[in-house]
Amino acid sequence: MDTRWKPNVTVAAIIEKDGRYLLVEELTREGLRLNNPAGHLDPFESPAEGCAREALEETAHPFKPTALVGVYLSRFQRPATQEDITYLRMAFCGEIGEQQPGLSLDEGIVRTVWMTLDEVRASADRHRSPLVLRCIEDHQAGQRFPLEMIYTDAAVASLPPLTAASA
Repeated sequence: MDTRWKPNVTVAAIIEKDGRYLLVEELTREGLRLNNPAGHLDPFESPAEGCAREALEETAHPFKPTALVGVYLSRFQRPATQEDITYLRMAFCGEIGEQQPGLSLDEGIVRTVWMTLDEVRASADRHRSPLVLRCIEDHQAGQRFPLEMIYTDAAVASLPPLTAASA
């Protein structure tokens, strides 16, 4: 049995336009929650690529990360199952494109919603995690780091996946 601690690596898009932030309303095991467009990093992609993919899947808007807002570590204990989950989140800000007609939102995403910072703060009891507000507040405060702070080795995308026989 593998007992090594392995946090879940996630990426999040902090999207602001005209003083409003784009959030998604999604169905979770804990009910209907608000979140930044975010999700798990997939194999063979850089964090910035994963963020762009997740934003498109959850909002139907193309998203181009231009800066890292921050790297966050959080822990969540699911009340119903007592599951203990740790997340390592990389949050990016960037440029949003026009909504792509005909694209459906990812499974579980009910809708997208644009909210002011005050509205985001007032809805904190509905946030999927405390990182929703923290990432937006860091963005609002002007926290930005160059994308080059996260290096992705070429082997991430170029090596073939291991098969069960070779693992």
